[in-house]
Amino acid sequence: MIVSMIQIIFEIPHADTIKAKRRLVHSIKEKLRRKFRMSAAEVDLHDSLSFAQIGGALVSNSKTFGETVLMKAFEMIEKETPVRIQDMSIYSEEF
Repeated sequence: MIVSMIQIIFEIPHADTIKAKRRLVHSIKEKLRRKFRMSAAEVDLHDSLSFAQIGGALVSNSKTFGETVLMKAFEMIEKETPVRIQDMSIYSEEF
């Protein structure tokens, strides 16, 4: 069993309230869940108005498959959401 994980830190330049930030973060998490069938959660920077950190995970039987799906998920966030990516990392572990 391979667990592939992604962590993304991004800036939300147009969020003027915590509510607006949370709405956008929730939208991103739902897109990841629906389109890529992966788990996703806001894992840090909860109280920051301008920044968010999302973590995601996908279980598969192939490191290549898992990391490819996560890379596509990252590209979707980069292209379809109004955020500025600050940091991104992908990691896989075999159990």
